[in-house]
Amino acid sequence: MEVKAKPHLHQDWIDPHAGGIVKALQKSGFTTYLVGGCVRDLLLNIHPKDFDIATAAVPQQVKRVIYMSFIIGKRFRLVLVKREDQQFEVATFRREVTPEDMADPNSPTGDNIFGTPEEDAQRRDFTVNGLFYDPINDQLIDHVGGIPDIEARILRMIGDPNVRLSEDPIRILRGLRLSHKLHLTIEPSLRQAMCTHAGDLAKSVLPRRREEILKILRLEAPDLALLECFDLGILKHVTPTLDDFFQDPIRRELFLSYLNSFQDVVDNQADTVQLFGWLVFALLRAAQDCGGENSEHLSIESEVMSHFMALELGMYKFEQANLVDAISIIPSLKKSEDFRRRGERRQLSLMKNEGFRLAFRLALADFEISAPEATFWHETYEKLAGQLHNLEAEAKAKRRRRPRRRRPGDRAGNSPPGGAKSHAADGDSEDDSGEDSDDRSGDGSGDGSGDGSGDRSVDDVDNSHDASSAESLSDTSS
Repeated sequence: MEVKAKPHLHQDWIDPHAGGIVKALQKSGFTTYLVGGCVRDLLLNIHPKDFDIATAAVPQQVKRVIYMSFIIGKRFRLVLVKREDQQFEVATFRREVTPEDMADPNSPTGDNIFGTPEEDAQRRDFTVNGLFYDPINDQLIDHVGGIPDIEARILRMIGDPNVRLSEDPIRILRGLRLSHKLHLTIEPSLRQAMCTHAGDLAKSVLPRRREEILKILRLEAPDLALLECFDLGILKHVTPTLDDFFQDPIRRELFLSYLNSFQDVVDNQADTVQLFGWLVFALLRAAQDCGGENSEHLSIESEVMSHFMALELGMYKFEQANLVDAISIIPSLKKSEDFRRRGERRQLSLMKNEGFRLAFRLALADFEISAPEATFWHETYEKLAGQLHNLEAEAKAKRRRRPRRRRPGDRAGNSPPGGAKSHAADGDSEDDSGEDSDDRSGDGSGDGSGDGSGDRSVDDVDNSHDASSAESLSDTSS
């Protein structure tokens, strides 16, 4: 173990609430650190998105010491601490389950075998994610050799890469994504293991692959990450449709060119419809330019494209529907004169469509509409913005009033099986921290139970693209 007394990191970037939680637990006698991705980012001069905390205190002890804290999860119990509009995850140090634990009938269920800081560090995925930082005593604790790897900018697996990747193949995508996000070189034995075990990705559940695809699309240069996926033989096990398109160098270059030129389509990286729309539209345009069979097989209405969106990307039904609507609206944007002749009610009918804003952004990025047409649509949208906002509010109110369909066996007043969970417990919160998302999930989301990826409706999702709807056109036109 290496303890660095004066680490070179930005202490002033540490959230004061996170520091306060660490201080309170240490004051109560529990070894407590900031862990994972936030420590890594601080050392790489990156502002951390989240601050995760690991402690020797068990969840019940954390709850007694820290106010506004809530124990969540079953398979992986942790504490969610709420401060203003933020939340912090506090997890107890874990260790690997031994055969003796499995044979002991009194052993805790799930992944709730507590351990020491060193045992906890060894469970994490990459050495750069295995560092602990004590902000109170200004000490950096390294049990896994993460400090020299950060200094050399190397991404190295903790333990045998072949064993760790076969345990959880999603680590392949996570490793590739982190190498591009943080500009790290993948260590040779890890790189070889990623190629060897790429086929195991087919065994992983679709919702987890979907999350990694979305995170790749949020990278500064997702085209380079997709190219490396193809070069390493990973892409064919994630999205065979895109891999097949990449086999031809001309088609590959066309797609990557469109992907780069359409990047301005995404103005809100939390909006999954925009992210997937960007990717799918780039593929459609490249297929159209190639002509022939590519154009026929990869049209938005084709079975191949439906399979690509639903079963390879993991797009929800409402996301697919919004994208199909958007692409069908684009031709109407080129007929502004026809739109002018419509009455206000018919104009509202077009512009309130969920796909209208995305259609406008796609048409603008693809130069499908002229500058005067773009100005016309922007001004018209601004003029009708108040009425559109009211229509959206009414639609949301109707959805809230819609009664839930009773399931067989449900009793009145009971929540549905596996009822609502905190977002932090659903496995989608933050998996760059070094502890895998399946290890952090609350009620089985990491193992794919109840994923329902193809059947999720718009009512089940917090649609971030609705929140900024009144601003989307003005942002684009500016």
